[in-house]
Amino acid sequence: MASEGIKVISDNRKAYHDYFVEEKLEAGVILTGTEIKSIRNGRVNLKDSYARIENGEVWLYQLHISPYEQGNRFNHDPLRKRKLLLNRSEIIKLIGKVQQQGLTLVPTKIYLKHGLAKIELGVCRGKKNYDKRQDIAERDAKREIERHFRDQGKGY
Repeated sequence: MASEGIKVISDNRKAYHDYFVEEKLEAGVILTGTEIKSIRNGRVNLKDSYARIENGEVWLYQLHISPYEQGNRFNHDPLRKRKLLLNRSEIIKLIGKVQQQGLTLVPTKIYLKHGLAKIELGVCRGKKNYDKRQDIAERDAKREIERHFRDQGKGY
């Protein structure tokens, strides 16, 4: 994101490998104590994280935010569950998609927007193994074509 005031901290590339991302939405995150300092230092891992709707609220699980080095007894638990901030209408829409269509909520990106930590939440459908192989084959073919045209320009 090249917009003014946005700094991408971490991408979840594994989410794009394992899921078809059908829709994305932005959510705020409730953080405690030194978590925002660790995020600003880039010490966050989205790899195995996911979101779940419980009692009309959206919670983020397995988001690893490393403890802040200068923090003492006020440091946080790195894997605690964190509440996401969404509008009620967005939560109701997500409940319908997750329960009826069998979709999953996966964080695809964490970034700072005007100093506040935001999560880009993807509404995802799981890929089968043959879908993953097909994506890899397409990526390799694209890379070969680019390599061929690059070599053509050099006069080989």
